[in-house]
Amino acid sequence: MSTEAFTEIAENFEFLDDWEDRYRYVIELGRDMEPLDAAFQVPATKVDGCASQVWIMPHLEGQGADAIFRFNGDSDAMIVRGLIAVLAALYNGLTVKEVMQVDAAESLGQLGLNDHLSAQRSNGLRAMVERIRKIAQSEMV
Repeated sequence: MSTEAFTEIAENFEFLDDWEDRYRYVIELGRDMEPLDAAFQVPATKVDGCASQVWIMPHLEGQGADAIFRFNGDSDAMIVRGLIAVLAALYNGLTVKEVMQVDAAESLGQLGLNDHLSAQRSNGLRAMVERIRKIAQSEMV
């Protein structure tokens, strides 16, 4: 299950042969995101397990499993901000139920990120995915 936005990112990755170009593209995605208002950069929205400062602010339209899931995020690291943009493309616009069905490892694996991120960045990316899933799970109850 992929959103149109994530499919576009995956297609763009295919055109970029060099990993330096792919990193620049991810950073560009992060630069294009609206910054998260400083009022939302608080402990309640902070993602634990990331070497960088990372905040994820969910916005749900509706209630329960059929609520539409969206989030804004931010980081103090440019590459991490880009990874947040990739996750937003993967999840934003799905229902909470669909969020729980996304195999993030498989989807991100399509981009080859697993093989090209440092161990710390990979751990941080997993922490962000877990945070997103936890938010979605709390809506399913």
